[in-house]
Amino acid sequence: MSHDDHRRLKIFAATGGEHLAVEMCKHLELPLGAAEVSKFPDGEIIVKIDEDIRGRDCFIVQSTSKPANDNLMELLIWIDTLRRASAGRITAVIPYFGYARQDRKDEGRVPITAKLAANIITAAGANRVLCMDLHAAQIQGFFDIPVDHLTATKVFCDHFAQDNEMNGDNMVIVSPDVGNVKVANMYAGLLDSTLAIIDKRRDSGSEVVSKRLIGSVEGKNVLMVDDMISTAGTICEAANLLMGEGAKQIIAGATHPVLVGL
Repeated sequence: MSHDDHRRLKIFAATGGEHLAVEMCKHLELPLGAAEVSKFPDGEIIVKIDEDIRGRDCFIVQSTSKPANDNLMELLIWIDTLRRASAGRITAVIPYFGYARQDRKDEGRVPITAKLAANIITAAGANRVLCMDLHAAQIQGFFDIPVDHLTATKVFCDHFAQDNEMNGDNMVIVSPDVGNVKVANMYAGLLDSTLAIIDKRRDSGSEVVSKRLIGSVEGKNVLMVDDMISTAGTICEAANLLMGEGAKQIIAGATHPVLVGL
């Protein structure tokens, strides 16, 4: 990064992105952008930027996780505030992109809310979006602005590569469902391990009626990888199946621990 780029860069922390924004600033040796977020007595959010950002390259960090609606609305207000303060470019850093599971019409008379969220983020004034391990990769195409879709795969693989019991022939990478096979296969390649898949057959699009393991885990350490763990229902069901198939040890790795109810 050139001196001019460093000088023009500003990173701001929204309510759902404070920790990450602070760490980003430490890494880049930048001060955190000066701003205030407050609420009116009726709960309406107001954002005030306390420094000149005219022409600056601004990043606003905000996950739209729980409370999803409040965090999404705050993100929109941040973007609008930055735009009206004449920011040169606005990048929305959204590590966890809420509403990503509503990415298609899987039955009649339902919305595609992931597309709606993309539309309103763009309409608010964002010039670019940066996110991590989207639940559905095709959401990148919902935006009419550039999207940088990052993955935590290398971070996980670097961690497990240090443990001889969790790589190579000692380990099997398991995809807890068919939809995550591409990601699981990437892990298997990086860790030089074999791949297994849990195939789930559903009745009427909801109730799981049967599960079967494609591959072998007998006597092996297992790493199950997924983009998120929400209720943990899928992961727990998969773990029970793998234990029955003779797995030695089971570890679950997910980028986004939503963990509903905790």
